[in-house]
Amino acid sequence: QVQLIESGGGLVQAGGSLRLSCGTSGSSSRKYATGWFRQAPGKEREFVAAISWSGDSRIYADSVRGRFTISRDSAKNTVYLQMNSLKFEDTAVYYCAADPSLVAAVRDADDYTYWGQGTQVTVSS
Repeated sequence: QVQLIESGGGLVQAGGSLRLSCGTSGSSSRKYATGWFRQAPGKEREFVAAISWSGDSRIYADSVRGRFTISRDSAKNTVYLQMNSLKFEDTAVYYCAADPSLVAAVRDADDYTYWGQGTQVTVSS
């Protein structure tokens, strides 16, 4: 059983930065293609960013491209989401997701088996 553990959320002013982390427990030596998703109150869950198993491929939602960066530290088996120039509309619960059968970075939430518990990001205007 793989558990994903997010951290790094918090309250930040518009224009500020946060870095989210997604670590794994269980099969800790294995790498997974990983995605970040978010859900704001009253809204559907939406794709934010994803990174391939190798880390060579990354994709982003249009709303965050150029402001957010997804990366992987294989030694720590951790995936990061660096969020810069945060906007009020980035406020949401952020979730990381992974799947052992995925190689490529994908944006469809249905392709991911394992999900973290979520971390709150609040951007004040």
